[in-house]
Amino acid sequence: MSMESTAIEDRRHPGPDVGKLVQYTHLDKSYGYLPGIREAQPALFGLSPESYQAARERFVRAAREGAETLLAGTDETAAVDRWAATGPSTVLVAGDSLTDDLQSWVEILRAALGLRRPDHAVRLVNGGLSAHTSAMILRSWPATLAAVKPDVVVCALGGNDVTRVGPDAQKTQVSLGDSLANLSELRRIAQTLVSPQWIWVTPASVDEDRVAGFPPFRFGHSSWANTDVRLLADGIRGLGGPVVDLTTVFGIPAAPDLVGDDGVHPTLAGQLAIARAAVAPLARACERGQ
Repeated sequence: MSMESTAIEDRRHPGPDVGKLVQYTHLDKSYGYLPGIREAQPALFGLSPESYQAARERFVRAAREGAETLLAGTDETAAVDRWAATGPSTVLVAGDSLTDDLQSWVEILRAALGLRRPDHAVRLVNGGLSAHTSAMILRSWPATLAAVKPDVVVCALGGNDVTRVGPDAQKTQVSLGDSLANLSELRRIAQTLVSPQWIWVTPASVDEDRVAGFPPFRFGHSSWANTDVRLLADGIRGLGGPVVDLTTVFGIPAAPDLVGDDGVHPTLAGQLAIARAAVAPLARACERGQ
């Protein structure tokens, strides 16, 4: 989902939070074809390479802490062990900022695999792209599949589809029908080109009061409604196949400790809750893919 962090010379704008930019904005994913883009990122954020790396490391440590907490659970540890034991496999997670987050559920699971089985052969590709809708992902999907060649795809899109923009917003960014058509087409293209196992992850419910009070969202006239989230989640469950339903994981409205002060993006506890819900389905999908 969008972080509404573009700096604009206007006293009404809260300005960018550099820590959030580092956490959610990874220009090399979208513009990796530009020479030197990875090396240029610190300067683009106004940071030295050392400060940028230190900021990143803070989130890497948080993901590792989340992994340690995950592995304190017997069922989760067993699922991680089963997953690691499946042998070589490539898992691609297509998502938005809930996935792109440096301390996201994907990074927690990556750390858990490494802690539990350092010799595992799972290649876990974090394909999260902040602020992207299902339509935006669809445009580059065949190229992504060709580059990654996944055995398993986890599709965690839709959170930006249901964003409403503007005063008294009358529509979501992507209509419900178009969202479901886009998601179905992503799976059809993948099945045609690489035949992966497939898992859906629904958008997460939000705290509408926090959304309404968050200064960057107020400035950008961005809003989310649990009614829209629920409708899309219901539609995704109707597409068939394994589903990790984040409206169930988070509750409606989202539990206060699972989302941050913007009401949309998960806290570390929220990301850990997603990781707990996703690890067993991922283990089963990799087993089926062998």
